[in-house]
Amino acid sequence: MEKKVSIKQIRSRIGRPADQKRTLDALGLTRMNQVKEVSLNPAMEGMINKVRHLLEIKEI
Repeated sequence: MEKKVSIKQIRSRIGRPADQKRTLDALGLTRMNQVKEVSLNPAMEGMINKVRHLLEIKEI
């Protein structure tokens, strides 16, 4: 069974590098305080780690 986490964007994307903005888009986060539930796999973990300073992460 895959682990699931809830990710919430808690900091703004304004003024961030383009690669971080694209990573947030790939995670499905397009605005502040938006929450998504994702399954953890190596690709998702890498994307989450890249922008973890902008996110709040909770295990489900």
